Amino acid sequence: MKKLLNTLYVTSADAYLSLDSETVVVLNQGNVLGKIPLHNLEGIIAFGHTGASPSLMGECAKRNISLCFLTPNGRFLARVTGKEYGNVILRKEQYRISENPELACSIARDFIIGKVFNARWVIERFTREHPLSVDCEKLKTVSAQLRDFIELIKDCSSNEQLRGYEGEAASLYFSVFDDMILQQKDVFYFNGRNRRPPLDRVNAILSFVYTLLANNTASALESVGLDPYVGFLHTDRPGRMSLALDVMEELRPIMVDRFVLSLINKRIISGDGFTIRENGSVEMSEDTRKIILTQWQNRRQEKITHPFLEEKMEWGLVPYAQALLLARTIRNDLDAYPPFMWK
Repeated sequence: MKKLLNTLYVTSADAYLSLDSETVVVLNQGNVLGKIPLHNLEGIIAFGHTGASPSLMGECAKRNISLCFLTPNGRFLARVTGKEYGNVILRKEQYRISENPELACSIARDFIIGKVFNARWVIERFTREHPLSVDCEKLKTVSAQLRDFIELIKDCSSNEQLRGYEGEAASLYFSVFDDMILQQKDVFYFNGRNRRPPLDRVNAILSFVYTLLANNTASALESVGLDPYVGFLHTDRPGRMSLALDVMEELRPIMVDRFVLSLINKRIISGDGFTIRENGSVEMSEDTRKIILTQWQNRRQEKITHPFLEEKMEWGLVPYAQALLLARTIRNDLDAYPPFMWK
């Protein structure tokens, strides 16, 4: 369990939540994992199927404490809230910002600053970890260009301009992605981002893991009461989780791209686990998908220190921390949205 800001995260799949007077008690097979007074909480998010006592759910509803249930993998299940819970106010403000081009751009700009910053540090870190295996000068040049893009993005005044800079920066970053693939080059090569369908093994893995991150991010947004389908940068489209795609932009390089490079370079997956169809599309086997899912779950449990909150947490909680910060920004509790900027 982990308390971030005023939200309690219960990450043990076997934990059961109960009420003791005015305190939430986290139990695992009868053993007490922790106790936290309800008056310190605005929300409780539980990953698992065990559930909570009716008395706790009733008390949370009475106190307007959001009680959110997700699967152990992070898929949103349900939320228990009181009839006067303020999520409607939060969502109305979210919709108002999404309809205001200037306000929407001011938040979207921070998502993309975080994305380009993290892409740059993926490259920088790779040159430090593998100085004898890569063309350091080439990668350093791209890193410097990405740094320049961050300054341009800071001055963006419209989403159209922002999308242009983001596209150029992404193209620049992916131009050296193949340079960071050091093993199994005969089967794992990258000549540019493609999807629907992916035309090589690397793009097939990227698309699959991006989908995992998008679902985790959507659940995080749901857990704080935001609408994952109404974004500030990605336009509204039926069935598209626009806000989830917005928020995950800053997390793509560090949570997905480095993870995919690690799968390949550590030979955790092999080229045999893919099928090339007649139309050129590439599909991964069920066994490969299971390996990636297992590794993804393991990676999400690794600990890091959040650069803004300065608290240790699991990688899997990062989207939830960012969703909390975004909700606070929309409520005007923060002057500006702080993107997750990793080094």
